[in-house]
Amino acid sequence: MTTTRSDWCVQSPLAHIERIEARFQGHAYSMHRHDTYAIGITLQGIQSFHYRSTHLSSVPGTVIVVHPDELHDGHAGDEQGFQYRMLYVRPALIQSILGGRSLPYLEGGLSRDPRLVRAVQALLSDMTHATCALEETDGLFDLAMALDATGDTKAPRTRQSINHTAAERVRQYLDAHWQDNVSLELLETLADRERWSLSKDFRALFGTSPYRYLTLRRLDHTRQFIAEQASLSEAAFRAGFADQAT
Repeated sequence: MTTTRSDWCVQSPLAHIERIEARFQGHAYSMHRHDTYAIGITLQGIQSFHYRSTHLSSVPGTVIVVHPDELHDGHAGDEQGFQYRMLYVRPALIQSILGGRSLPYLEGGLSRDPRLVRAVQALLSDMTHATCALEETDGLFDLAMALDATGDTKAPRTRQSINHTAAERVRQYLDAHWQDNVSLELLETLADRERWSLSKDFRALFGTSPYRYLTLRRLDHTRQFIAEQASLSEAAFRAGFADQAT
């Protein structure tokens, strides 16, 4: 890759997915492929690339979805250069969330569908800290659902039963341990469910994910501490809003 002083690429602190933010003028990178989904969003400029025998251009707010093992390159669409954020997700992970259905395929490579934009922005909004396991699971679930809803796969949907007992056991634990750095592995053990099944059950029953539910409980306690005359920083610390990244 040829770079100039105006070209740069930084990697977010690693969690369980790779995330980058980069800016390029002119040529960015030659034809190559990944064994992962490369999913990102253009922040500034015109992001142009060759993909599946087509020349595409993405403008700010547009989501790019490059599928595993597909050749693509990258260059600026004009002299101003472009800036973007990208994440790389193993296809097996997406498929496990979807219960083994066919991988979603976005034929055109570009999308402005609000569902997909929201899901991608959520995973790429904070590039300065690694996401915690619960937050990452939450974001990946939303991403897989958005890909499935907007993709071109026609694989049949299957109805799955909900394990109310397992989800309720997790909810009660989160209520009692809202100050703790709750691990995903602990919740899986507690529920005796793998993470994606637990996330589906919990959302179906309580209208939100385990991570968001825990965050809301912490916010409740933060408001309570502030009402008791604690400072904002003290209230946030007491409610468990210290760095939860693992």
